[in-house]
Amino acid sequence: MPHLSRVENPRWLKRLSHRSSPDRVVNVCFCVVLLFSTLLTWREVVVLEDAYISSQRNSLENVTHEFNNQLQVSIERLIFYRNGMQAALERPLAFDVLHNAGEEFERKRTQHQWSILLDNQRTLPVHGVSDAFVDDTTILSRDSLLLGNELTATLEVGYLLRLSTTLKGDSQQMLYVSRAGFFIASNPTMLSNDVVGQYYALVTSPWFVDQSERTNPNRGIRWVSWMLDTPEGPKRRIAVSLPVDYQHYWHGVLAIDFSLAQMKHLLSTAMQGEKEGEYRLYDRQMNLLASSLSVEATPQPLSNSEKAQLARALEYDNHGGMRFATRYVNWEKMRNFDGVLVRIHPLNEGIRGDFGTISVALSLVWALFTTMLIISWVVIRRMVRNMSTLQSSLQWQAWHDGLTRLYNRSTLFDLAAKAARECELHGESLSVIQLDLDYFKGINDRFGHQAGDRVLSHVSSTIASQIRKDDLAGRVGGEEFCLVMPGASRKDACAMAERIRAKINNREMLIGKGTTLRISASFGVSSSDEKGIYDIEHLQSVADGRLYLAKQNGRNQVCCQGGASQ
Repeated sequence: MPHLSRVENPRWLKRLSHRSSPDRVVNVCFCVVLLFSTLLTWREVVVLEDAYISSQRNSLENVTHEFNNQLQVSIERLIFYRNGMQAALERPLAFDVLHNAGEEFERKRTQHQWSILLDNQRTLPVHGVSDAFVDDTTILSRDSLLLGNELTATLEVGYLLRLSTTLKGDSQQMLYVSRAGFFIASNPTMLSNDVVGQYYALVTSPWFVDQSERTNPNRGIRWVSWMLDTPEGPKRRIAVSLPVDYQHYWHGVLAIDFSLAQMKHLLSTAMQGEKEGEYRLYDRQMNLLASSLSVEATPQPLSNSEKAQLARALEYDNHGGMRFATRYVNWEKMRNFDGVLVRIHPLNEGIRGDFGTISVALSLVWALFTTMLIISWVVIRRMVRNMSTLQSSLQWQAWHDGLTRLYNRSTLFDLAAKAARECELHGESLSVIQLDLDYFKGINDRFGHQAGDRVLSHVSSTIASQIRKDDLAGRVGGEEFCLVMPGASRKDACAMAERIRAKINNREMLIGKGTTLRISASFGVSSSDEKGIYDIEHLQSVADGRLYLAKQNGRNQVCCQGGASQ
């Protein structure tokens, strides 16, 4: 052995011995463990942050949903009263007391200011101004042929408002302001003795002016926030309004006036005990309307740059989140209000909460990972599991169209070719339906791509709900879809196309606030029954030709074998 110890090993053997030395193996294993433990900790921090952000977003969505539901009640009240007024304009109640009110109006209409009260216990008083005042104002008019009906309709609404206020104790101020020089309010105690000044303030308010036929041609709901001069100083108010039109004549405006305190109360009610973070309601000009903080606390205002970033984000999406220097902000546009609800979570609050506690725990776990070899096995197992999930997700994305969740073009035709071979082998029919949305480009141009995406999602869900289990459906173009039906005859395919066409056309979609749209599609059908050809490209080409024949014949129809049937 002493002699052997003096024998020099070859250089390659030294290198091999050095590479396989226990110290190096231990060092490599430790580095691997350290690397995997670091990657795992980093991944968990990312997942934790995503979960933290997702939790905030879910909380914001819940509060927004509740807030929208509360505002929806006010909107439905406006629609109810408008429908009631339109019905009363067409068929007024034949009561003597209402007839007497009309006669009293004729006697008082020239007075500087006047009031008509039928029964203080049952209805609300109608206040008005003189003919001269109306004639001197361009936006006002008493030229309506249904002026008497409008007055009695206002008194009928006054009865409903008084009843609603008595039963529910409603503190919101609801008004009907007529262009014919009179108005009614659900809370008369909030009105002043100066009827002329009060009426002038109402008809010059933004919520009234914005309901003119020029500024609101769609005659829909409008939200507005503005500064109102009061004896105590300027105060911000919020109102939702709806025009009252009948027989193409604008009679007046129904409105609900909210104070900031009332909006704060609605926000607090919508939160349902949610205590983490601060919720704020902004209008579209980024004016702060309400905050979930207590009355004594002062909200930390967003800086001009933060408001600018948030305003830019609102132009491109309906919800989202962003991190500022010391706080994280989630936001979501309101569905029933022209504004945005914001959830602000300071970073120090997040650190003191569960997020900070779990972060410390992860740091300790990372320190333990560096000394425990068994954790490496846990890391590998979790990574394999995550890779499998990622692979499944990527596979789904590779096969499907992300917007419509139907097969994409390449996947559809690959599966269709296999189905065609099976049908030809077993002597079964194979049919193809090609459909294209009518005037889809006009929808994108008029209402934006978000509206177009809603239309595509609606059409894809309609297709998916109608096809059979073995049918294949995919999006093959911008607004073009293709259905492959193994075992279906041409007659079956035409019937299926007609059902889908009717389903698409029969539903009126809401694509924006106060804007609905009815869409249609044209269909072309081909089948192997016709010439015994199972080539999917040939069948798709024939169906595509018949699709364009359907468009040439007027659109919104199904074309089979050179002819069209609706």
